[in-house]
Amino acid sequence: MNSNKVLFWSVAGALAGFLFGFDTIVINGAEQELQQLWSEYTFMGRNDLFHGWIVVGSALWGTVIGAMLGGIPNDKIGRKNTLFLIGILYTISALGSAMVSDPWLFAFFRFIGGLGVGASTIAAPTFVSEIAPAAKRGRLVALYQLNIVFGILIAFVSNYLIAISIEVDAWRWMIGIEALPAFIYTLIVLKVPRSPRWLILNRNDEASARKVFEVIYPENEIDEHIRQVKNSSLETKKITEKLFSSKYSKPLMLAFAIAFFNQFSGINALLYYAKRIFSEAGLGEDAVFLSTVGIGIANFIFTIIGVLVIDKVGRKRLMYIGSFGYIITLATTSLAFYFSWSNIVPPALFLFIGAHAIGQGAVIWVFISEIFPNQLRSKGQSFGSSVHWWLAAIIPAMVPALFTSIGAGAVFAVFAAFMVLQLLFVWKFMPETKGKSLEELEEELIKA
Repeated sequence: MNSNKVLFWSVAGALAGFLFGFDTIVINGAEQELQQLWSEYTFMGRNDLFHGWIVVGSALWGTVIGAMLGGIPNDKIGRKNTLFLIGILYTISALGSAMVSDPWLFAFFRFIGGLGVGASTIAAPTFVSEIAPAAKRGRLVALYQLNIVFGILIAFVSNYLIAISIEVDAWRWMIGIEALPAFIYTLIVLKVPRSPRWLILNRNDEASARKVFEVIYPENEIDEHIRQVKNSSLETKKITEKLFSSKYSKPLMLAFAIAFFNQFSGINALLYYAKRIFSEAGLGEDAVFLSTVGIGIANFIFTIIGVLVIDKVGRKRLMYIGSFGYIITLATTSLAFYFSWSNIVPPALFLFIGAHAIGQGAVIWVFISEIFPNQLRSKGQSFGSSVHWWLAAIIPAMVPALFTSIGAGAVFAVFAAFMVLQLLFVWKFMPETKGKSLEELEEELIKA
């Protein structure tokens, strides 16, 4: 057993999350400049729709496709090779989108990066959950989320530094700088092993899996873990089971609900349009950029807290904390826009980010990676990720038009109402998964 090596593998796999966060949020600092640059382009006769659905939304549509199809390479070529492929996609996307001058080509390269983001939400949590001991699985898988928010923070800081340093075509540098960490990540991921559960179930390679398990578990436990992995999927191997059947209705419902509520909190709408939201609230230009950096810092700090406590207090309790925090902060933000309390908006949204980071942010990828059986984990992860990213594409794409038509106050009020429903979901339906092996959870959640 080598805890340091397991930690390195987990961090290496979770680094896909850093690029996820950076790639997703880097558009925040550039989107207003890009809207002005391509102001003559329209969709359905409106530039704000072209900007939201094509320029900003292109990466999100790529993420949707990546989430829907990412389970295929994750099963066929394995978790490790899929993570490597993701690094290649990020690198090509960063270089390509920074070099073009046409919005459609820009959208194409951002779409490629989106494919990497979507696939990473399947491959990285699946890989880490399958190499992590049960007692540490929550915090190790949550490293993926920690890397996401670290990437978000670095993107906000990078955008701010570039904005104050470069006057002409700053957006090219904001977006292109991602190629450097993407290339480094691609090299690092070559050092991780193949998932032992994937080796047993997809390659029938017990010898290679045993070598990986020797690093993860004490020697006297290895045979039992191999037996559990093989037994957990015997029935799945005998007959070709489909994920979308009544047998798996409970994990499907849980994955759908947690992904649905994650996006109807408004988290991605805030992250993509933080600069615009603070401008709408009446803050000055310098205060706007500093406030976006503040969002990144708050996200990072509260995510660290979530990662540290998720295996101690459990997934469900963190979701309770996050739900109450969402309701209070979103309602406050809504009132602040209605009554022009511009100074209230930054602290309210900082606390909103804190509620997200310690609740949904810390829990979602851990929880989805735990609730599906070994043989169908990639497909289940793909389902949950697809729900998440469909909504993550649609909701932020509508924000510019919604702010224009119904106003920011009404938008945040709607998000607050959905978080009341999330609280009810957590109370009535969400099981606690901490401290249980993946095979134990399979027995508990799957109908015989």
